This record gives sequence, C-alpha cells and structure tokens, in this order.
Amino acid sequence: MRTKNKDKELNHRHFVAVRLTDVELNLLDQGATCFSISRSEYLRKLLLEKQINHQIKVVADMNDLRKLVSEYGKIGSNLNQIAKHFNSGGSQSRAIENEIHQCITDLFLLRKEVLKLAGGMNGNRKTH
Repeated sequence: MRTKNKDKELNHRHFVAVRLTDVELNLLDQGATCFSISRSEYLRKLLLEKQINHQIKVVADMNDLRKLVSEYGKIGSNLNQIAKHFNSGGSQSRAIENEIHQCITDLFLLRKEVLKLAGGMNGNRKTH
C-alpha cells in the first residue's frame, strides 16, 4: 500500500518526451545521481528552481560601422559650415540651399543604410 506522501509525489499527470544526445543524457544522469533522485525529479527541480538567463548577441560589421561614423562626420561638418555661414550674416544663395537639400538627402540615405545594418528593424520589438 502506498503512503500519502508517495501518492502526492506521483500526482504528475502530464508526460513530456525529450530527445537527448548521449552527452546530454549522461549529464542528466550525473545530476540526478549527485542528488540521489530520479531523472524526472531532477528535471523538475531544474525547471522550478533554476533561472535561465536569456542573452541577445549583437553582431556588427566593424567596417560598415566605421564607414557609417565617417559619413555622419562628413554630414555634420557640412551642416556646421552652413550654420557658420548663416550665423556670420551671410546671405542665402541657391548654392547653399542646394547644399542643405543635399545634406538632408544624405541623412535620409544614411538612415536607410542604418536600418539595413540593423536588419530592417522599425522599433517594434514584438516582430524581432
């Protein structure tokens, strides 16, 4: 006749099958043996008592990033020259207006490149 504790212990109604390699099975057996418990109990303890840390690795191409930083520097330099011209009382000419439009175009193109490097992410974390 089973004891009440044994009945409570065996009240696991759901079965889950897992395929393991020989090495993984060996690690499971070693862990269970170390605590003198069954494989199932060992897995339950791991599931209920151990926290799993989720890590996201960011992989970046350094050459692309260097190019990107260089482009930002060039655009920033152009914008500083334009600001200096206007702050020194310079008049607005067609050439300066064209340069401003070119800087804005460059910024939008650079934004597209950054989005390509980031995998096309658009700020929605749920989709990535």
